[in-house]
Amino acid sequence: MALTVGFDLDMTLLDTRPGIRAAYQALSAATGTWIDSDLVVTRLGPPLEHELANWFPAERVAEMAVRYRALYPEHALPGTVVLPGARESIDAVRARGGRVAVITGKYEPNARLQLDHVGLAPDIVVGDTWAEGKGDALREHGASVYVGDHLGDIRGARAADAVAVGVATGPYGAAELREAGADVVLGDLTEFPAWLESYR
Repeated sequence: MALTVGFDLDMTLLDTRPGIRAAYQALSAATGTWIDSDLVVTRLGPPLEHELANWFPAERVAEMAVRYRALYPEHALPGTVVLPGARESIDAVRARGGRVAVITGKYEPNARLQLDHVGLAPDIVVGDTWAEGKGDALREHGASVYVGDHLGDIRGARAADAVAVGVATGPYGAAELREAGADVVLGDLTEFPAWLESYR
């Protein structure tokens, strides 16, 4: 079977913080509800509804998720930054005849729009999945490696018996990723192609 490597999206391949901040500011303006968007972008990873529950009553969270997702393309895409090493990491997988899967908690249509916006073209995109749920997607697509910045990404890799590669570009440092069970910890994706060469 061909090598398949899974990557998380936010703060693994892309720095989406500027755009997500703008999208939350737009939601705040549209609803008249104060949202600390600077705080929000320090804790990306869990499902959108988890974050919205900090700012809206439970009975409004589903509605606010729909509104946020509708605002996302206009407000979040322009601020997207490709993280150092992301393109080279995708190229490194492809150079070995492998497939690239993006497995993310983000709403899948918006994840696809964001990847298109920056010109990254994975072979597989699976959205709306989190932590151990990512393990299901990794198993379904035969991924033997999963790369992510969040402790939930490590849990997803472990659930799929995939090699858990942590990158310290998100909210957790190398020690925390290691303690959570990462098999490999990299400072950022610029280190991934060399690691992949040693792995193969």
